[in-house]
Amino acid sequence: MNENDLLARIRLIRSQSIGPVTFRQLLLRFGSAEAALRAVPDLAARGGGRLPALCTEAAARAEMTRVEKLGGRYLTVGQGLYPRLLAEADDAPPLLTALGDLTLLDRPLVAMVGARNASAAACRFARSLAHELGREGQVVVSGLARGIDAAAHEGSLETGTIGVIAGGLDIFYPPENERLQRTLGERGLVLAEMPPGTEPRARHFPYRNRIIAGVSAGTVVVEAAPRSGSLITARLAAEMGREVMAVPGSPLDLRAQGCNGLIRDGATLVQNAGEVLGALRPGLGGVRSGRDLFSHPSAPAVVEPDSAERARVEELLGPSPAPVDEIVRLSGLEPGAVQLVLLELDLAGRLDRHAGGKVSLRMA
Repeated sequence: MNENDLLARIRLIRSQSIGPVTFRQLLLRFGSAEAALRAVPDLAARGGGRLPALCTEAAARAEMTRVEKLGGRYLTVGQGLYPRLLAEADDAPPLLTALGDLTLLDRPLVAMVGARNASAAACRFARSLAHELGREGQVVVSGLARGIDAAAHEGSLETGTIGVIAGGLDIFYPPENERLQRTLGERGLVLAEMPPGTEPRARHFPYRNRIIAGVSAGTVVVEAAPRSGSLITARLAAEMGREVMAVPGSPLDLRAQGCNGLIRDGATLVQNAGEVLGALRPGLGGVRSGRDLFSHPSAPAVVEPDSAERARVEELLGPSPAPVDEIVRLSGLEPGAVQLVLLELDLAGRLDRHAGGKVSLRMA
């Protein structure tokens, strides 16, 4: 990828109202990030809103310089180094910044997550399990949080581990894991979706969790309270068709209720590395590489919807999320025409996208 294309991709994804799904649709429709940037003003105008604030070339260049100074590099969907399993997700991050050993991405990956306030016994188990999985050729992926995440990274440091963080590459969170994160940048790999300098906020952690689940063939939950971030990662893994595994615990310990609930709901019960390896489905790593996704982007030809057809799509939208497929069915229009109207509304700041391919109209 040449510098101009990378620069345009940075500008596009760092622009207001342009998330991963919108980015993907723009590239598929216009063929390049540069062409998409030129098209955004007209699309937003047709969507009935104001032009989103586009990231400037100067800001994008400053980010590129900062990543380079950190010793990092960009991974982009459509490029061979991008994690191939993650590229299959509809909301795959268009850009990742990476620091460390990129060859780890070519090996089998398994995620391990759990409670931040984990028990000493659970941390010891996670460290041992990660070590055994590493000896069996697996690279352990986790979120560099305190508790189970840190134990998983420590146990697999010698054999290969990847930390996915919610902020920028130069931000250490939690602060007590700064040394661990620096070590992973030197002897493992650190991945970040957010640009350098970004402090992690609550809304960033589900985004990070989808990357942990997305790069991995399966996710192991060691300890997790109900409604925890670890259960979000497990749910995302299940939605992606990946294996979800859980370590059982005492029903008297609140930190085990999440894992026990996962097992009750169909997750695979695992107690050692052999059971984890047995649960991972062979061949899952054989999905097409992310390098194929945007190699020759093109959108299906569509008839430009007229004002009545645009109005029909908008009338079907409301404040409650609705599946895009249902909007296509009820409108009677070609899918490409509906997607174009939704793209225009999105860029105009009038549409919200939700998990599961659902959208809703942002009410004034």
